[in-house]
Amino acid sequence: MIVNLTKDGWDVIYHRAHALLAAQLGGQWQRNNSPVRLYETIAAISHHDDLEREWKGNHLTSSGAPMDFTLGEGSPEASLETFKKHLEDSLYRGRWVTLLTSMHVCFLNQDQREISEDWRSFLETQVHNQEQWTKELGIAKEDAERSYQFMQWCDRLSLILAQQQIPDDGRALEITHGIDQQRYDLRRLENGNLTVEPWPFENDEFTVNVESCHLSELKYDSNDALTTALKQAPITILEWTFTKQ
Repeated sequence: MIVNLTKDGWDVIYHRAHALLAAQLGGQWQRNNSPVRLYETIAAISHHDDLEREWKGNHLTSSGAPMDFTLGEGSPEASLETFKKHLEDSLYRGRWVTLLTSMHVCFLNQDQREISEDWRSFLETQVHNQEQWTKELGIAKEDAERSYQFMQWCDRLSLILAQQQIPDDGRALEITHGIDQQRYDLRRLENGNLTVEPWPFENDEFTVNVESCHLSELKYDSNDALTTALKQAPITILEWTFTKQ
């Protein structure tokens, strides 16, 4: 989960809600410049964080605060089994969704190759599977890579919003430069709206949103206590309006 400190507690955004926000952003992309199999790609974006289970495992820091996903620590072997299950589940949505999900798993875990033979074998199997799925689907490797870069772009912009990383004073923040090697920057306008330069979206203005849970206690005695608090927490809808300049 994504955890932001506030004046009176914590705001928590579930990872699957962040993925849905990323899919909303992807759905606004210019139709004449969209990646191949756009709707399946958006499905992959919206489900790429389905492995997150906020009600399972440890989600507290050593001091009892809700743990942001960037602070999470776990067994590499347990993570490997989780990723295997995640990819197996992705197959129910089709090979294209699984292909992009597999590419994302490899990107996230590229440094794990040296941890163990199991990890090395897993990552090599994913590369082989990606080649096989691309061939079976009749998709050029370059098109598959462009679609994954699109997925990364949407994921990154969604995280910037959810983690409240938008710079002040109209300063620009790079999103990514992976899609066709084009750099895209996010900037807040004087009226509070956001813009992306160059403008990559179909419409000149649109609004996206995500739900956030507010926790009033700074720390919790157990994961069960945190789970109960999250289920009972008031929910706020966070919105961002993007405007072409």
